[in-house]
Amino acid sequence: MDQIRLLWEYQQADMEVSKMENSIKRSPNRQKLVKYRDYLVSQQNVMKRIESEVSAMADRLEALKDAISMTEDQYKALKQKVESDQATDAKAVQQLMNEAKRFLNNLTAYEQEIKRIRKDAADRERLQHDVKVRAAKAKAEFDKLKVAFDAEYKEKTVELEGLKAKAAELAKPVEAAFMERYEAIKRHSVPPLAKLNGDQCTGCNMSLPSAVTRKIKAGELIECETCGRLLVIL
Repeated sequence: MDQIRLLWEYQQADMEVSKMENSIKRSPNRQKLVKYRDYLVSQQNVMKRIESEVSAMADRLEALKDAISMTEDQYKALKQKVESDQATDAKAVQQLMNEAKRFLNNLTAYEQEIKRIRKDAADRERLQHDVKVRAAKAKAEFDKLKVAFDAEYKEKTVELEGLKAKAAELAKPVEAAFMERYEAIKRHSVPPLAKLNGDQCTGCNMSLPSAVTRKIKAGELIECETCGRLLVIL
């Protein structure tokens, strides 16, 4: 049997292998699993972001508590200073009043910020709960689908291994030069071989010059000028 016919027979088995591999990749169950997996990863990232934000809020609350405590101590010290009549003139009194006002304004600002942070923290807690609920539902669906896909994958893998073994046997009598050419063409055109039907390449349905078809019929190895497939007559 000539090499072209051997290569053609190998191609039929090789295409069956590719078809089965694509069937596994494009399985509806697998595609759904990928979507659920990506969704779960996105929800994990949301949870990490929320946890980071809550941690930052907690640190800020501690800092605000320290600032309030320090400001209250400063205000008390100022109040004692005023009550002890240490201020001797109007200018000094006004200065003390301005300082007291600044302390009170700072305390008000700190308290408002604490109120806002607590509200934001409560919002994050509700969001965190919602994310957990949605993620739990998605995980349950993922686990159920995975059981179905694992059974499907196991069955198809057995079939795939059989197809690969058949292709490997058909590849044995094919000379290395022909197989290398086949693999090179396969990188840009699948399948790599196409029959010549009259003057047309059955790979791309383009008509070939009569001089080219004569060479193919004479046994020369010719690639289609349009799609690059190796043209054969069987």
